[in-house]
Amino acid sequence: MDVNFLGGPHPQRGIGIVAPFDFALDRELWRWVPDEVSLHLTRTPYVPVEVSLDLARLVSEHQTLREAVRALGAAEPEVIAYACTSGSFVDGTVGERTMCAAMEAAGEVPALTTSGALLEALLELGAERIALVTPYTASVTRALEDFLGEAGITVVSQADLGLTRHIWKVPYREVVEMARHAVPRDADALFISCTNLPTYDAIPQLEAELRMPVVSANQVTMWSALRRLGTSAVGPYQALLDDSARRMLRAADAPLADAPAGAGSEQPLPEPSGFAEPPAFPEQPLFPDFPGDG
Repeated sequence: MDVNFLGGPHPQRGIGIVAPFDFALDRELWRWVPDEVSLHLTRTPYVPVEVSLDLARLVSEHQTLREAVRALGAAEPEVIAYACTSGSFVDGTVGERTMCAAMEAAGEVPALTTSGALLEALLELGAERIALVTPYTASVTRALEDFLGEAGITVVSQADLGLTRHIWKVPYREVVEMARHAVPRDADALFISCTNLPTYDAIPQLEAELRMPVVSANQVTMWSALRRLGTSAVGPYQALLDDSARRMLRAADAPLADAPAGAGSEQPLPEPSGFAEPPAFPEQPLFPDFPGDG
């Protein structure tokens, strides 16, 4: 076979991803990535600890990060992203910055974390008062609230699932239901935490219903990393990524400013043309015995 006529493969630009050992949503990260970019993933070493503040500290130790970044170096990524929310907020805003510094020193390329990317995204959206949805226990959720408070973000309401393992098995419908009940009218945006919680298809549905931007851990991580490459994340009908979706939310919200409290909740915003309900995951036992998730 004569292959002389073939071009390519086209040059790929790389993003290195450092994820906790229990991260299970590689496929979801790829959904935000344009064709010309590759993801190179590595994971922190396994530890027999369930989701907690202790686990968050274990998977974010600087020596662990340095070793992971060096392992990614062979693929020559242009940016490194630490894909774990709890691991990057557990020691506050100062801890998040020192994590980035440790990764940049090891890899000699720009580095970011999920929690740092969240702050960037909220600034981009002009959101200072947010609703918060997490799969965590109350203590881990409080630590996230503290991190946001340090950065000047007010959490006006929050809901959590209280899970300590197998967060990646939570179905879309449970995420959506929790968000519906957690979000008040006076929030500027909703944040859905945890890189192990599936959100890609739930974001447009929630934005249409709630009439506000909805951001998630994996979404902000990929958005921030791709911005550093000078390119854009792929996410139709997601306000953080799609200027037209952001304008639609502003236009939809404008008439509600003078409406009586609760008036908007009686008639939900129609879904965008051609948009379907997020696919439901098949029913299955949620949590067989296995530690972890972050």
